Amino acid sequence: MSNNTVEGIAIQPVVMAGGSGTRLWPLSRAQYPKQFLTLSGKRSLFQQALMRLADLDSEGLAVLPPCIVGNEEHRFLMQDQARELKLPAATLLLEPVGRNTAPALTLAALQALESGHDPVLVVSPADQTVTQPASFVMALRRAARLAAQGAIVVLGITPDRPETGYGYIRLDGQEGSSRVAQFVEKPDAETARRYLAEGGYYWNGGLFVVRASAWLDALATFRPDIAEAARAAWAARSVDGQFIRPDRDRFAAVPAESIDYAVMEKCPGHGIDIRMVPLDAGWSDLGAWDAVWQVGTKDAAGNVAAGDAIVEDCRGTLVHATSRLVSVVGLDDVVVVETPDAVLVTHRSRSQDVKKIVARLEKAGRSEHTLHRRVHRPWGWYDGVDAGPRFQVKRIMVKPGASLSLQMHHHRAEHWIVVTGTAEVTCGDRKQLLTENQSTYIPLGEIHRLSNPGAIPLEIIEVQSGSYLGEDDIVRFVDSYGRAK
Repeated sequence: MSNNTVEGIAIQPVVMAGGSGTRLWPLSRAQYPKQFLTLSGKRSLFQQALMRLADLDSEGLAVLPPCIVGNEEHRFLMQDQARELKLPAATLLLEPVGRNTAPALTLAALQALESGHDPVLVVSPADQTVTQPASFVMALRRAARLAAQGAIVVLGITPDRPETGYGYIRLDGQEGSSRVAQFVEKPDAETARRYLAEGGYYWNGGLFVVRASAWLDALATFRPDIAEAARAAWAARSVDGQFIRPDRDRFAAVPAESIDYAVMEKCPGHGIDIRMVPLDAGWSDLGAWDAVWQVGTKDAAGNVAAGDAIVEDCRGTLVHATSRLVSVVGLDDVVVVETPDAVLVTHRSRSQDVKKIVARLEKAGRSEHTLHRRVHRPWGWYDGVDAGPRFQVKRIMVKPGASLSLQMHHHRAEHWIVVTGTAEVTCGDRKQLLTENQSTYIPLGEIHRLSNPGAIPLEIIEVQSGSYLGEDDIVRFVDSYGRAK
């Protein structure tokens, strides 16, 4: 098997996009988690990760098209956001269930070896940010060259405070050495202060660089159960265009474990060359709202405001407004986050506890932990504008050239009013074109379809009426996105 391309070392970017981001609720939801959010600039965290890894190309390093590992439920989000970047077409490995990062990386390694090369995997979570991308790329290039020589490389974040929310990496202490002596669990505050004072300790940010074969060999050494079960799921995979799916039942049987626990923490002292490259690039994992405040652009009083927000006589406060004016007066060190269907107010020091709210919502069977009011679909989106007994009003956007499925409903009828664009409406055996201010009626039980044949987005108002209005009352007959039964 060839180790290099003709240009030099083959780099396989791997973006791990399977996280849930519960501590950034209400902006992050299960069906639209934080990696797909745009928290700063014009790109989502997921898109920023893809762009940073694409920049690794340099003399001696040839970057292959990216490999993305993520949740089956987010496949169209990943596909759409990746396409927007105009990068080489990504391979999307879809996890039918979450089994943590070690099985996810194993899928990426097995896919990488299918190319006939043994590329260096540059593995990045999809939900991080850096403020100095040039420094980030330089550190990864150095790590890639070490990994090409057989080492397993982890990037260590240069700490700037005694952080208790991260694991730590300790080097062996020899002058100029990059060898890792120990991975340390998340410390208490006193221990974290000691680490910072002593030096030689770095945050573990979950950034790894390793040859595909080296990862598989190390996993087979330390966790043969994960290696064998993941290989079995991979061997029974199915392929649908960009989407590659391991066998659902076999993948569900893979033991769930992180990269750190499965392999990295076991490497020191077991004859495996594990190195660390320092990273000083303004890194943050944006794990909670306090971290978003830390990396945000602050005013003279240390406040961070996004959206239509007015902050008066506050200090150290974060306000994030998405759909309306939010005004905050006289609050210090507080987080206020507004969305169309939920508002969060918490002290910044308690922002880690937001996940407890998400757990309560889930236990109560409420939808606010899963979906936003605006729900994204492969053909566009819909926004639940209003609802009451036996009726529901939605605003629907269909992308140019896109279509909803050919479908029917057992319990509801629908009225459609075109607001912008042109709609092609199939209703029974009749097909018609509607333009702005025109409308149509879809009787209960009638087979129908909505398409956008135009060059601009189509927007309609849909009024549903009936005895049951749930999203599961859809029988799909034909679908462009593989969702028909």
